[in-house]
Amino acid sequence: MPLLIQPAIAPGTFSRTPQPTLRTADGELALRPFVPGDAAAVHAAFQDPVLQYWHLRSMDSTEEAAQWVESVREDWLKETGAQWLVVRAADGAPLGRMALRLMDLEEGTAEVGYWVLADARGLGVAPRALTAMTDWALAAGFHRVDLEHSTGNEPSCRVAEKAGYPLEGTRRSSALHPDGWHDMHVHVRIQQT
Repeated sequence: MPLLIQPAIAPGTFSRTPQPTLRTADGELALRPFVPGDAAAVHAAFQDPVLQYWHLRSMDSTEEAAQWVESVREDWLKETGAQWLVVRAADGAPLGRMALRLMDLEEGTAEVGYWVLADARGLGVAPRALTAMTDWALAAGFHRVDLEHSTGNEPSCRVAEKAGYPLEGTRRSSALHPDGWHDMHVHVRIQQT
């Protein structure tokens, strides 16, 4: 069936080019594409019970993490997702992850996902990296970028607000966590035209 609209982002826009490395405005953090050598860092990150609780998954081995890293790289080529390892620019030390998930080029929408390593929390890593990634996404043609988090996850609410994502509303009982159904806050940034 033919579309009656032009896609917000032309197919092939991302897959034809290498995934870029992004920098935060202060230059202290870099968001770089995942590489196979990141599997050990990803596996270690997922041993954190806080990360597992809010992200609903475990990573049981370095081999499983390697498969995940490869799937992330494939998502860029399929134009369905873009994920970056957040590192300290000075020495490349891993600090977290930023992601655009559920990328829809026709509609020009994506959903944010992220985590920060335990020893990097409270240092402003997430809001700075989220701002850099979102600015790139909006400049690349996305019209709307959604960020959802459990209403019980107050740190994620603060990250959203610091990164310029105003609260749009609450989706009631919309995400299943280990302790049951959670209401989810919906924050959004929209491309200004």
